[in-house]
Amino acid sequence: MIKMVIVGLDLAGVETRPTGFCTIKGLKAKTCLLYKDTEIIEKVVKNDPRVVAIDAPLCLPPGRRSIEERTNVHLRESDRELLKKGIKLFPITLGPMRKLTVRGIHLRSILEAKNFKVIEVYPGGAQDVLGVPRKQQGLERLKMGLEKLGIKGLTGQMNDHELDAVTCAFVGTLFLEGKATIYGAPNEGIVMPNDEPNKKRL
Repeated sequence: MIKMVIVGLDLAGVETRPTGFCTIKGLKAKTCLLYKDTEIIEKVVKNDPRVVAIDAPLCLPPGRRSIEERTNVHLRESDRELLKKGIKLFPITLGPMRKLTVRGIHLRSILEAKNFKVIEVYPGGAQDVLGVPRKQQGLERLKMGLEKLGIKGLTGQMNDHELDAVTCAFVGTLFLEGKATIYGAPNEGIVMPNDEPNKKRL
């Protein structure tokens, strides 16, 4: 079991909405809500994690120079691979995803400049692979599903942003343990848990 700190971020598209922040060490989770980029960066630096796992697009589709550029390319290689697996996701060029993408790329550049390892994750898709109910099926069911994975420290007061951040951090743990797969390009892909044969839904 990884004993170093992993940070999970359920990033909001704008600073006025809450971002879920989670640290996991030895599968013990601690969460909070943050808003501004400065708060997030300060909290990451304070915890000095081995990996920062962010639920947000962290790169553009090939050939795009900006999110506003008009092209017929809307999906990245990682997006196509997950769609082939039957995991639904929103194209990063779709309405609200645009601001999230810009913020995610900006935050990644700052954290990597500070020598943190940053990976893109997708908690909803990870929950599907792990057999854990998504938040749309009820927060208590999601919490119980995460607890059955061995995660400790969860409370009934945690909201959907915090529980998704817990999922992000757990995927970061699997990544360090060699139990995750990168879909898409190695440095620009989405990290997902390895598929488990004969998995039963929790």
